[in-house]
Amino acid sequence: MNIEIGSYEAKTKLPELLRGVQLGNRYTITLRGEAIADLIPADASQKTDIAAGVAHMQQLMTSYPPLLGIDTKALLDEGRD
Repeated sequence: MNIEIGSYEAKTKLPELLRGVQLGNRYTITLRGEAIADLIPADASQKTDIAAGVAHMQQLMTSYPPLLGIDTKALLDEGRD
């Protein structure tokens, strides 16, 4: 469940909001009616970000042909000078 809450109210009710997050609630904090932040369980955003990142990397890896004739070790060694 996503609930919008103003920044002043979020500041004054932070402990209550944190208890709500523990129960599975999600809050969007607004400033003058504009969404500026989301208050969600820590593991929820991290798992989503990691899964999206892995999927994106796999897509990139399969979308480019392999580079043939390039000595990767020589390039790494050159960058260490």
